[in-house]
Amino acid sequence: MNILVTGGAGFIGSCFIRQMLNNHPDYKIINLDCLTYCGNLSNLNDIKDNKNYTFVHGNICDKKLVRELISQVNCVVNFAAESHVDNSIRNPEIFIETNVKGTLNLLQACKEIGIERYLQVSTDEVYGTLGKTGYFIESTPLAPNSPYSASKASADLLARAYFETYKLPILITRCSNNYGPYQYPEKLIPFFISKLLKDEKVPVYGDGMNIRDWLYVYDHTKAIDIVLHNGKIGEVYNIGGHNEKTNLEITRLILNAMGKDDSYINFVEDRLGHDKRYAISNDKIQNELNWKPTVTFEEGIKLTINWYLNNQDWIKSIEDKKASLV
Repeated sequence: MNILVTGGAGFIGSCFIRQMLNNHPDYKIINLDCLTYCGNLSNLNDIKDNKNYTFVHGNICDKKLVRELISQVNCVVNFAAESHVDNSIRNPEIFIETNVKGTLNLLQACKEIGIERYLQVSTDEVYGTLGKTGYFIESTPLAPNSPYSASKASADLLARAYFETYKLPILITRCSNNYGPYQYPEKLIPFFISKLLKDEKVPVYGDGMNIRDWLYVYDHTKAIDIVLHNGKIGEVYNIGGHNEKTNLEITRLILNAMGKDDSYINFVEDRLGHDKRYAISNDKIQNELNWKPTVTFEEGIKLTINWYLNNQDWIKSIEDKKASLV
């Protein structure tokens, strides 16, 4: 299998590439990434010399480049996306450009050239928010509440339309909140760890009672591997961790692991359009494809915190790069 992975220098994409090369040593992978602020080639230092891995610096909106690369592969896995909700509230235009127009460019090129499988990596945020009970299932109506989630929902619907109209062999996965190594430190867990390493307080939105379902990144990438190979064309598969935690629970867990107390919590004004709860059902992927998460939250969070503590140079390089862009 020859795979074009877009956004492969980011958090989940880099973990996916590493896992695929380890599990399928005969596969060839092209990694297309435009290296925005959260793209980091050092995430892939351990496999950069693999003979079956190629990195291409470029944008999924570049029609000529995308067509050239897709002509060399038989599968596309699209991770490329602007993903930080706060950024989408401040500057929604770039989310439409990358997440909608970029996805459209990929789909059109796949249609024109011909592809065996196109997998769109999406998010549970496209479903909106839940009450205190129940779970998102694949047939839950899309009801995005932020520019970010609206752009991802738009990309999902475009993929669906290309399947229905042109019979493009698409698959869609929607995951819950990921955590693990190599996550850019604007997201809650690595952001709080990086703040505490500098002995700074951590900002918690509102009362901290917003609930998220947490999924260890390598459980997620295993699921994508399974869906890519065995998923039914045209279908959506939800991928969740079944680890519901309030933001305040996550905060206190990190504080405790790093020897800090509640005095390091700074409650701040809540985010605009802040969804109260996400929770996702794995019934479909478990019943049809025999996947379920294998890393418990207790195991995963320990692995994650230890990784950041043991890779403070990686965090510093990210912060130095960010400072240079200001």
